[in-house]
Amino acid sequence: MKVRAALRLLLAALYALAGVLHLLRPRPFLGIMPGWVPLPEEVVMLTGVAELAGAAALAQSWSAPLRRAGAVGLALYAVGVFPANINHFALDMARSDGGGLGLAYHVPRMLLQPVLVWLALWTGGVTNWPFARRPS
Repeated sequence: MKVRAALRLLLAALYALAGVLHLLRPRPFLGIMPGWVPLPEEVVMLTGVAELAGAAALAQSWSAPLRRAGAVGLALYAVGVFPANINHFALDMARSDGGGLGLAYHVPRMLLQPVLVWLALWTGGVTNWPFARRPS
Protein backbone atom coordinates (compact mmCIF):
# COMPACT_ATOMS: atom_id res chain seq x y z
CA MET A 1 0.00 0.00 0.00
CA LYS A 2 1.32 3.43 -0.86
CA VAL A 3 2.07 5.99 1.83
CA ARG A 4 -0.65 8.38 0.65
CA ALA A 5 -3.33 5.68 0.73
CA ALA A 6 -2.18 4.39 4.11
CA LEU A 7 -2.23 7.88 5.62
CA ARG A 8 -5.65 8.50 4.05
CA LEU A 9 -7.06 5.40 5.76
CA LEU A 10 -5.36 6.26 9.04
CA LEU A 11 -6.72 9.80 8.96
CA ALA A 12 -10.20 8.49 8.11
CA ALA A 13 -10.01 6.04 11.03
CA LEU A 14 -8.96 8.81 13.44
CA TYR A 15 -11.77 11.09 12.29
CA ALA A 16 -14.25 8.21 12.55
CA LEU A 17 -13.11 7.52 16.12
CA ALA A 18 -13.42 11.21 16.97
CA GLY A 19 -16.90 11.27 15.43
CA VAL A 20 -18.02 8.31 17.51
CA LEU A 21 -16.62 9.96 20.65
CA HIS A 22 -18.48 13.20 19.85
CA LEU A 23 -21.72 11.23 19.66
CA LEU A 24 -21.23 8.82 22.56
CA ARG A 25 -19.24 10.96 25.00
CA PRO A 26 -19.98 14.63 24.27
CA ARG A 27 -19.12 15.98 27.74
CA PRO A 28 -15.39 16.65 27.12
CA PHE A 29 -16.21 18.43 23.86
CA LEU A 30 -18.87 20.54 25.55
CA GLY A 31 -16.31 21.52 28.17
CA ILE A 32 -14.02 23.16 25.60
CA MET A 33 -16.74 24.82 23.55
CA PRO A 34 -16.38 28.61 23.39
CA GLY A 35 -19.23 30.38 25.16
CA TRP A 36 -20.26 32.29 22.03
CA VAL A 37 -21.22 29.09 20.16
CA PRO A 38 -25.02 28.73 20.10
CA LEU A 39 -26.65 25.37 20.84
CA PRO A 40 -23.43 23.67 22.02
CA GLU A 41 -24.95 20.19 22.44
CA GLU A 42 -26.30 20.24 18.91
CA VAL A 43 -23.00 21.56 17.56
CA VAL A 44 -21.08 18.72 19.22
CA MET A 45 -23.49 16.18 17.77
CA LEU A 46 -23.31 17.74 14.31
CA THR A 47 -19.52 17.84 14.42
CA GLY A 48 -19.54 14.14 15.24
CA VAL A 49 -21.76 13.44 12.25
CA ALA A 50 -19.54 15.64 10.07
CA GLU A 51 -16.45 13.71 11.17
CA LEU A 52 -18.11 10.38 10.42
CA ALA A 53 -19.33 11.53 7.00
CA GLY A 54 -15.95 13.01 6.10
CA ALA A 55 -14.15 9.88 7.27
CA ALA A 56 -16.42 7.64 5.21
CA ALA A 57 -15.96 9.78 2.10
CA LEU A 58 -12.19 9.92 2.58
CA ALA A 59 -11.84 6.19 3.21
CA GLN A 60 -13.79 4.93 0.20
CA SER A 61 -11.87 4.06 -2.95
CA TRP A 62 -14.51 3.97 -5.71
CA SER A 63 -15.24 7.68 -6.21
CA ALA A 64 -12.43 10.22 -6.45
CA PRO A 65 -14.87 13.18 -6.47
CA LEU A 66 -16.51 11.93 -3.27
CA ARG A 67 -13.09 11.34 -1.69
CA ARG A 68 -12.02 14.90 -2.60
CA ALA A 69 -15.29 16.30 -1.20
CA GLY A 70 -14.68 14.44 2.05
CA ALA A 71 -11.13 15.76 2.16
CA VAL A 72 -12.28 19.35 1.67
CA GLY A 73 -14.98 18.85 4.29
CA LEU A 74 -12.49 17.51 6.84
CA ALA A 75 -10.05 20.33 6.07
CA LEU A 76 -12.79 22.90 6.61
CA TYR A 77 -13.84 21.05 9.75
CA ALA A 78 -10.28 21.28 11.15
CA VAL A 79 -10.32 25.04 10.51
CA GLY A 80 -13.80 25.38 12.00
CA VAL A 81 -12.98 23.66 15.30
CA PHE A 82 -9.78 25.62 15.83
CA PRO A 83 -11.57 28.17 18.10
CA ALA A 84 -12.52 25.29 20.42
CA ASN A 85 -8.88 24.17 20.50
CA ILE A 86 -7.78 27.72 21.37
CA ASN A 87 -10.47 27.90 24.04
CA HIS A 88 -9.33 24.57 25.49
CA PHE A 89 -5.74 25.87 25.59
CA ALA A 90 -6.84 29.08 27.33
CA LEU A 91 -9.00 27.23 29.86
CA ASP A 92 -6.20 24.81 30.75
CA MET A 93 -3.60 27.55 31.09
CA ALA A 94 -5.92 29.59 33.35
CA ARG A 95 -6.49 26.74 35.79
CA SER A 96 -5.15 27.60 39.24
CA ASP A 97 -5.20 24.01 40.48
CA GLY A 98 -2.31 22.94 38.24
CA GLY A 99 -4.64 20.64 36.32
CA GLY A 100 -5.10 20.60 32.62
CA LEU A 101 -2.99 19.10 29.91
CA GLY A 102 -0.22 21.70 29.84
CA LEU A 103 1.93 23.21 27.14
CA ALA A 104 3.41 19.84 26.12
CA TYR A 105 -0.04 18.90 24.84
CA HIS A 106 -1.44 22.20 23.62
CA VAL A 107 1.51 23.65 21.70
CA PRO A 108 1.96 20.58 19.43
CA ARG A 109 -1.82 20.42 19.01
CA MET A 110 -1.91 24.03 17.82
CA LEU A 111 1.04 23.49 15.49
CA LEU A 112 -0.43 20.29 14.06
CA GLN A 113 -3.79 21.84 13.16
CA PRO A 114 -2.52 23.21 9.79
CA VAL A 115 -0.88 19.83 9.17
CA LEU A 116 -4.27 18.14 9.62
CA VAL A 117 -5.79 20.54 7.09
CA TRP A 118 -3.03 19.78 4.59
CA LEU A 119 -3.08 16.02 5.32
CA ALA A 120 -6.80 15.80 4.59
CA LEU A 121 -6.34 17.67 1.30
CA TRP A 122 -3.23 15.73 0.27
CA THR A 123 -4.48 12.25 1.15
CA GLY A 124 -7.84 13.04 -0.45
CA GLY A 125 -6.19 13.99 -3.74
CA VAL A 126 -7.15 17.67 -3.62
CA THR A 127 -3.53 18.86 -3.68
CA ASN A 128 -0.15 17.41 -4.52
CA TRP A 129 1.73 20.20 -2.78
CA PRO A 130 4.62 20.09 -1.97
CA PHE A 131 5.31 16.94 -3.96
CA ALA A 132 4.15 18.12 -7.38
CA ARG A 133 6.85 18.47 -9.99
CA ARG A 134 7.42 21.95 -11.28
CA PRO A 135 7.40 22.52 -15.01
CA SER A 136 10.91 22.91 -16.39
